Amino acid sequence: MVDEKKLVADQVRAADYDHYLSALYAPQVKRGALLSLYAFNAEIAGIRGRIREPMPGEVRLQWWRDVIANRNSGEATGHPVADALLRTIAEYHLPEHAFDNYLEARVFDLYDDPMPSRTDLEGYCGETAGALIQLAAMVLDAKAAPDFAALAGHAGCAQAVAGILRLLPLHRASGQCYVPRDILAAAGTTPEEFVSAGAGEPTERAVAAMVALAQDHLSAFVAGARTLPESLRPAFLPVALVPAYLAILSRKPKQALAHTANTPAWKRHWSLLRTASQGW
Repeated sequence: MVDEKKLVADQVRAADYDHYLSALYAPQVKRGALLSLYAFNAEIAGIRGRIREPMPGEVRLQWWRDVIANRNSGEATGHPVADALLRTIAEYHLPEHAFDNYLEARVFDLYDDPMPSRTDLEGYCGETAGALIQLAAMVLDAKAAPDFAALAGHAGCAQAVAGILRLLPLHRASGQCYVPRDILAAAGTTPEEFVSAGAGEPTERAVAAMVALAQDHLSAFVAGARTLPESLRPAFLPVALVPAYLAILSRKPKQALAHTANTPAWKRHWSLLRTASQGW
């Protein structure tokens, strides 16, 4: 018999180690629910890598919409992550529209169209990473979570932009451009050049501008995080790793185009432990 909880936890650990570690700081009774959200996120984020054409990806996203919309049918889907997620949605009364918006935003991942503007990028980050943080907060403390929705937005933007920068080599290899047109134009380049050209001053300026955007949202988050209740900390914990990633990216923008910015596991553990115990 398949151990669903272990399967879901193993999937998060393999696909998104930062979120896996952060879930370990949540109360034990809430960890399974958080991991179901993070497994769902990993499942959707990985669709692009499993398809050759956008249409199968669209079909997969629609399958998830239908599963969530029909969650009250009482029938198991046979998909361990989906079944775990449906139980989490039911137990914690999570809003369906948040998942609809998340899945709609993820359609962008399936195509090679460039990100139009900074505003569009921030909207994408808010509907994906920001929504994931807010949903996790609702699992942890439904009463306190609504007061920190705006903070979740800043946290999600900081985390997502840092993640986009860390995945630049993969995105460029697959022809994707998450760096907005207006930022690229200000840096003196275009989406086509950014994806295909080697390192150079315009591409490095674009990376630096993206780092600055992430820093802006990180600063806005930190300014409000002092009032964040301890009960909600685990939902925001992955943001504690963003400063280290941005420091690497700002020091070595040229390397960000070819190599994933990363930090040693022990440093990530230490950052999460310190933040979980002391806050921001």
